[in-house]
Amino acid sequence: MPNFYNQTRAASSLMRRLKRSLINPTALARPRCFTTTEGHRPTLVHKRSLDILHDPWFNKGTAFSMTERDRLDLRGLLPPNVMSSEQQIERFMVDLKRLEVQARDGPSDPNALAKWRILNRLHDRNETMYYKVLIANIEEYAPIVYTPTVGLVCQNYSGLFRRPRGMYFSAEDRGEMMSMVYNWPADQVDMIVVTDGSRILGLGDLGVQGIGIAIGKLDLYVAAAGINPQRVLPVMIDVGTNNEKLIKDPLYLGLQQHRLDGDEYIAVIDEFMEAVFTRWPHVIVQFEDFQSKWAFKLLQRYRNTHRMFNDDVQGTAGVAIAGLLGAVRAQGRPMIDFPKQKIVVAGAGSAGIGVVNAARKTMARMLGNSETAFDNIHSNTMFCLIQGLITEERENIDPDALPFARRINEAGRQGLREGAGLAEVVRQVQPDVLLGLSGVGGLFSKEVLEALKGSTSTKPAIFAMSNPTKNAECTPEEAFKIVGDNIIFASGSPFRDVDLGNGRIGHCNQGNNMYLFPGIGLGTLLSGARLISDGMLQAAAERLAAYMTEEEVLKGTIFPPISKIRDITKEVAAAVVQEAVEEDLAEGYRDIDARELKKICEDQEDVLEYVQNNMWSPEYPTLVYKKD
Repeated sequence: MPNFYNQTRAASSLMRRLKRSLINPTALARPRCFTTTEGHRPTLVHKRSLDILHDPWFNKGTAFSMTERDRLDLRGLLPPNVMSSEQQIERFMVDLKRLEVQARDGPSDPNALAKWRILNRLHDRNETMYYKVLIANIEEYAPIVYTPTVGLVCQNYSGLFRRPRGMYFSAEDRGEMMSMVYNWPADQVDMIVVTDGSRILGLGDLGVQGIGIAIGKLDLYVAAAGINPQRVLPVMIDVGTNNEKLIKDPLYLGLQQHRLDGDEYIAVIDEFMEAVFTRWPHVIVQFEDFQSKWAFKLLQRYRNTHRMFNDDVQGTAGVAIAGLLGAVRAQGRPMIDFPKQKIVVAGAGSAGIGVVNAARKTMARMLGNSETAFDNIHSNTMFCLIQGLITEERENIDPDALPFARRINEAGRQGLREGAGLAEVVRQVQPDVLLGLSGVGGLFSKEVLEALKGSTSTKPAIFAMSNPTKNAECTPEEAFKIVGDNIIFASGSPFRDVDLGNGRIGHCNQGNNMYLFPGIGLGTLLSGARLISDGMLQAAAERLAAYMTEEEVLKGTIFPPISKIRDITKEVAAAVVQEAVEEDLAEGYRDIDARELKKICEDQEDVLEYVQNNMWSPEYPTLVYKKD
């Protein structure tokens, strides 16, 4: 790692953050004084007997001790053998493997959905054990509770719905949301993920069925970031759907009317935001899978006054930036060379625009934020849609994409024109990076990948980032087969590594948002930041970029394995906390005020320990009954 830091010394802002990851040897000798706020304190409950067994927050099943069984009137309601949580998990995993096929509803129900059903049933009856299983098997089950399987879940949610999870605010509830929010039983909520179902992954408008994505994201906030599951809330804002199939489906669970638009739509979102921040002033709200039309407008509307962010715009951008910085390292070049990278972006939706915007800010900061810097960056980045290269000549261009449209004279100098096809653009530009955020499966065709063989880079990077799997712009097998062995490949959904023969492996990096959004949320929570700044997001991305060793990166591995997600999230959260303190946005958390937090942030080991001690772990608490 030292070589990596030396290479980037010229980028002072970047260096300041990355240096924080170096361990101060003298810190190891100092005593620690932080208490574990998510520890093993007894929990007071106001229910007993069958009510406890039917409550997934408190149910332990056969793990209730005999003392608890007597205290909570459970003796005789459970088999007599008390089992450890490890024994429970072993029983569950045996059943899971046996039931995977039996749980299927026929040939159309794939194995992944069968796994989701079984895990969901566990979630319904024993939340602690559910998260224990998820954390212990995160590589296997993250693709089940999140992308790509969550897309299939959302498409079928009306048929899969068994019990409510989260809250639903609809256009029919206008004027009632302030009182509705008090129907949620938790007095404290730390994290909300909200969607309007208008653009679920790359699957389009799924209406109220989009609640599945909010539930899946929060599962990862718990598993990866250690957010207490009793303090998370998935939310669906149902303003209708423009999906005619759902409107006509008699079994559809949402409003069967076309979507609200304009001021009516904004009024619903405003009322929701006012309601949740009135009841929970310190909550963090993540906007998820809003169509591009609204994603940027809502982000700009609330980001300077509320603790909120949009994962599609800002989270995707952060992960992509980390990957792009990793690609520079993998090419054996210093990080400061990032502004010299030629990037072709396929897709000008909220994710694509967010990524390029973040990349330009990173490049500009490295170059001193001068006008010349922005001009250089503009000339190195190109946007393409299905309709081809975007230039200033395009009619009805999306206002958010307009700042990135190619100038006519620039395009002409490179032998390009308005609407030039992706393959033609790649052939003429010879980019270092081909970045796919289009939501169009197979967009990186054989012709496009053949064109990339002409890249001037020693190790061109292909980022097929669209989700779910079927929407990936290409597969790793296609990329390595057509472009060659000496490439860097990353995707949004998981793929297997590619066997290149002779003992060589083509690494498939999963550049998924789950590397960042849990740490952004946790870091914001633990810092008590008033808002989520660009600097905090940038700190998160840069910490992720620095996580891999030089040796790993040079072998083409630019993202860490999902199995390390808890440690990655801890590092990212620590970087976010430190940046919030540095920008004077932090107000502290619980018993740690802003002054003490600032002192903690002076040492990397101290802030990492502070984060670790405030991450919830799925351990059964001792339950003590207290009468209401």
